[in-house]
Order: sequence, then structure tokens, then C-alpha cells
Amino acid sequence: MRIAAAPKIAVLGAMLALIVGCAKRGDIDAAGQGIIQFRSACPSVGVPARTGDITLFDPAGSHTADAIDVVANLTDVRSTCQTMDKDIHTQISYTVNALRREPGAARTVDLPVFSTVVRGGTQVVAKRVATVQLVFAEGSLRAHAQGTASAYVDRAAATLPRDIEQMITRPRKSGDADAALDPLARPEVKDAIQRSSFELLVGFNLTNDQLRYNITR
Repeated sequence: MRIAAAPKIAVLGAMLALIVGCAKRGDIDAAGQGIIQFRSACPSVGVPARTGDITLFDPAGSHTADAIDVVANLTDVRSTCQTMDKDIHTQISYTVNALRREPGAARTVDLPVFSTVVRGGTQVVAKRVATVQLVFAEGSLRAHAQGTASAYVDRAAATLPRDIEQMITRPRKSGDADAALDPLARPEVKDAIQRSSFELLVGFNLTNDQLRYNITR
């Protein structure tokens, strides 16, 4: 996957200023001009709602409790992010835990897992589906597996335009005409931030019936 992400910038709350020294998130800057917040260049990582669980039925057409065959959940999502010359590489790992209805012979179950990159909260710019294999040992009810996904993000596509960044980080002092105005509320700033925001999401690649079951159960 190849998309875009921005270099780190420091964002102050209602009134924003450039960050210097060893400021931490939540600090009030030395000039008294706002609360320090940080915007990371790395895509945020998560599991979309209703896609972190999957239920297999036997027989497949039944959705009753006594027909539940295997239940699995995707958890422990972790990420690392490396900034390179033109790209930002994000690698995530996760764990799939599964429980089958009853112990029996050794069994292998393959589950599809998607990873997708979303820009601005709505635009899917890349998607990949992989298979996670669960191996139930003979007589065991539980199985576990590890999975990984990654994405390359082009830094240029997510870098805020210089005029927008300056608008956000320009120091404001009491008495300035726009001192009480939040630059993040300006439409052009909100649009620019949205365009430069990316997510790397992972979850089970559910069928319509499986998604409907997760929503209604």
C-alpha cells in the first residue's frame, strides 16, 4: 500500500504556537498562548466497529446459538512507524483468539483479515486481504494465531500546506484581533487537516451475513 502522511507538527489548543524545548502533550506553553497538542505523521491504527469478531456456524445457514461452530476475535493490535525519505512505513501486528464449540480431532481454520488505508475518514485508498490460519490441537477448544499488516504512506500527500501550517502555529497574544478565534475551526484548515489524515485499519473480512450478525446479535 502506498499513500501519504505528514511530518510531525505541534498543535496548540484554542490558541496555537510553535513548540520549542521539551514540551509534552497537555503542557501550557511558556508564552501562555495555549495547550500543546501533537499531531503525528503516522497513520492512526485501529479495528473498525463490528469487524473485530467473527462467528462461523455449522450448518452454515443457521444462526442459532446451538449452531455456533467457531468464534474468533482480533485483539492486541500494535504498531510501529518508521519515517523514510519520501515515505512513512507503518507495520502492525495483532492476535486472533478462537474458541470452537467442542473438542475433537485436530483442525485447521482459515479466517480472512483485511487491512485498509483510509484517507480523511472516508476515502479507501488501499486494501489487502490476508489469511490467518488457526490450528486447534486434538482435544483443545482454543487456538491462537498472530498476523501482520503494513502500509507505505507518501509523506507529500499528507503534508499540510505551508500557509495552513503557519495559520495553525502562528503565535497569538492577548489583544490580537484574532486572539480568541480558533484556527482549527476555519473551513480551509479543517479541510486541509482532513485531507492529510490517514488511518491503517485491520479487521475480519466479513460477509454481509456475518456483518449483519455482528450488528444484530
